[in-house]
Amino acid sequence: MNIETQLKQLRLHGMGRSWQALLETRKHHELSFTEGMEMLLQAEEDDRSDKRFERLQRSAHFRYQASIQELHMETSRGLDKSLVANLATGDYIAKGEAVLVCGSTGTGKSFLASALGHHACSQGYKVVYYNLQKLLLKTKMSRIDGTIYKFFEKLSRTDLLILDDFGLTHLEQQQRMDFMEIIEDRHACKATIIASQLPVASWYDVIGENTIADALLDRMVHTSYRIELKGESLRKKK
Repeated sequence: MNIETQLKQLRLHGMGRSWQALLETRKHHELSFTEGMEMLLQAEEDDRSDKRFERLQRSAHFRYQASIQELHMETSRGLDKSLVANLATGDYIAKGEAVLVCGSTGTGKSFLASALGHHACSQGYKVVYYNLQKLLLKTKMSRIDGTIYKFFEKLSRTDLLILDDFGLTHLEQQQRMDFMEIIEDRHACKATIIASQLPVASWYDVIGENTIADALLDRMVHTSYRIELKGESLRKKK
């Protein structure tokens, strides 16, 4: 049995492609055993990392294909390069912190949230992206079919939860309770990004019911990173 067949049977696809490339270029004769092994192992590691990234991206269901490199970093837009660089380290995810992104329509909130999410996937974190209204609809349906606790548990295990379009409508009582459950499960242990057209000062009214609003804002606001995007709609510039 030759090497290519054995690598294929063992599902070492990265090593297999690298070995094939070495054979085709006849460079395998130029490498020592250690050098060749290091090259093959690195190829396998890169291949598995790429495949994991692709799986994480697919399961996240991002609104946009976006990257940090594509962000418009003008200071006038309210986007601080040093803050973005800090978030790019993924430290906020490891610490279970929140990022609140506000700004009017078209300023790039969803794109920024998606870019941070894609970057988190590249670092191996499990990410889920939801429009908040669709998430609350899913909790409602899960409550009806009896899978709500399983759904909450699945969300709580996600390294980074991105909630887009917060504040488009006022929350109803059950929605408030479900939202509170989700945020409570994540507080100080799993990261959350919330994007909203409304300034944080207006969130209290959207949530409604003073006790729950106080509890939610206490968990979301006081220890979070805040980004307020400004300027003309980026959609008009396209």
